[in-house]
Amino acid sequence: MFEGLDAVVLARAQFAFTMSFHIVFPSFSIGLASYLAVLEALWLWTGREVFINLFHYWLKIFAVAFGMGVVSGIVMSYQFGTNWSVFADKTGPVLGPLMAYEVLTAFFLEAGFLGVMLFGLDRVGPRLHFLATLMVAIGTLTSAFWILSANSWMQTPAGHTINAVGQYVADDWLKVIFNPSFPYRLVHMVLAAYLTTAFVVGAVGAFHLLRDPHQAGARVMFSMAMWMATIVAPIQIVAGDQHGLNTLEHQPVKIMAMEGHFESHKHGAPLILFGWPDQAAAKVKYAVEVPKLGSLILKHSLDAPLAGLDTVPREDWPPVFVPFWSFRIMVGMGLLMMGLGLFSLLLRIRGRLYDSRLLHIGAVAMAPSGFIAVLAGWVTTETGRQPFTVYGLLRTADAASPLATPAVASSLIAFIIVYFVVFTAGVIYILRLMASPPQQGEEGPHGDAPARAAGITPAAAAVSGASR
Repeated sequence: MFEGLDAVVLARAQFAFTMSFHIVFPSFSIGLASYLAVLEALWLWTGREVFINLFHYWLKIFAVAFGMGVVSGIVMSYQFGTNWSVFADKTGPVLGPLMAYEVLTAFFLEAGFLGVMLFGLDRVGPRLHFLATLMVAIGTLTSAFWILSANSWMQTPAGHTINAVGQYVADDWLKVIFNPSFPYRLVHMVLAAYLTTAFVVGAVGAFHLLRDPHQAGARVMFSMAMWMATIVAPIQIVAGDQHGLNTLEHQPVKIMAMEGHFESHKHGAPLILFGWPDQAAAKVKYAVEVPKLGSLILKHSLDAPLAGLDTVPREDWPPVFVPFWSFRIMVGMGLLMMGLGLFSLLLRIRGRLYDSRLLHIGAVAMAPSGFIAVLAGWVTTETGRQPFTVYGLLRTADAASPLATPAVASSLIAFIIVYFVVFTAGVIYILRLMASPPQQGEEGPHGDAPARAAGITPAAAAVSGASR
């Protein structure tokens, strides 16, 4: 039944499948945790009931997404021992402590304060509850710190030595943690998480504005999301450019694959916009390109030379087709995000932010854009690193467990069935929560009740209300 299939390829497919399901939830929950902290801070500061209503609205969604992220992440750690035991053995002295630090700091912080955040507002008081929300938000960012440090070390290994049995052992932990690509990856991923959340929040707000343009909660969440898109999307493009320059320095083969540069260019490389990479023929067929623009972007000079894959042994080439197109999908999503943000800014200036159906329909359509960009970015990063698991040191074929093909194939099939059943149900439930409008009540006769609960005087709440 499984004749002709390769166990290593199936093990890679299994990890890619579980990783793809997992990454969408942290990329959402990281940004959503920070958004919840901002909402609660604004409520404490202004006393406006709309902020605490939105907090409770998104808190339920965060709880489900956070739980699904934890469950899907646990599965991946087991695969290190089952499908990638050689990798676990050789890199364990470096990656093991980094994973442990993530548990000891981020996971314990989240677990310690999550219950208070979810159920404790009426029990511990607003200010202590806000501290719990803030700790959960910091915990999600701390988790990203350690996971990205571990992944970045696999991309740009540094600060290690090799012991007598062939294991990679930390020689300088600061160099291991803050390896050459880590700062760029951390900034790029955190900004991606914030944009992912912003476009989901914006889509939900736009959906309810299409139904009722005067819905207070929808107006607030949509406005906040569009501000995030307007400001952060251009910053993300700049951060991505800097990340690309860092990759060119430390992983030039990955850049060659992303850009489709099979041939070296001594007097300026073109920017290939679209085409069909043919790895066997070592060329991009039907290429649509702009002369010398690739050198301008990567080397900031029209005539700067750029090496191609013809300078690299073929056995060290990544599968060019995948990172070539996944990179373009990621960049395309980023440009669309920036375009929608700038369009919303134009309509905001014209006073039409809440009544433009075109903007609202566009925002709803862009709801999955952040997830698509994150998935495309991770595919680019991981596929472009091939054929290495630890770049330049440990080949993927040498990192896998000595498993039979049927064993890997059967577990992959089981994962596909269980994941689609369980996580489809979870996503449907989240979408049903989003389809319900946030609670109204900001302008009711007891609009200052939340302010009194927060220790804010009615006079201060009235001042903040007048500033609307």
